[in-house]
Amino acid sequence: MKRLLKQLVFKYIGQEHQTTDPSNSHEKYKKSGLTEEEALAIQSKIKKAFEEDKIYRNNTICLDILSGHIKENRYKVSQVINTYLSKNFYSFLNEYRIKEAKKLLVSNPTLSVKAIMYEVGFNSKNSFYSAFKKITGLSPNDYRAAANIRFVGQQQEIQMA
Repeated sequence: MKRLLKQLVFKYIGQEHQTTDPSNSHEKYKKSGLTEEEALAIQSKIKKAFEEDKIYRNNTICLDILSGHIKENRYKVSQVINTYLSKNFYSFLNEYRIKEAKKLLVSNPTLSVKAIMYEVGFNSKNSFYSAFKKITGLSPNDYRAAANIRFVGQQQEIQMA
């Protein structure tokens, strides 16, 4: 409950999910021995794996695969995601997948939603639609339609200017 309240406060005041203060850590990590320096190094490797290597596209990705990819201890990787990024592994993973799906929905209007779903790493239409709606508030098709309406509106404004 305390963690949820912190997340809501951080979102409300505009400080995205991150904290670099290990004193805000979960009780279960009290004896882990992970230093702040080590945690920040692991966090950097995780972000590189997601942003540059696009590891989230692997449809069999799990914490063990991510840990192996960045050559770090699985438990420390989990601790960094939970504590420093304030979310669990699958929430973190889905955020990257949905971010990529949103880009593809807008930039590739001829690509089917199902093709995009597989491209970003989802195996199940239900899990894709659920994650997409949870993050955006819209279904993938509604998101694409809304993006197209905004694009058309912007084009009309440009032509009128």
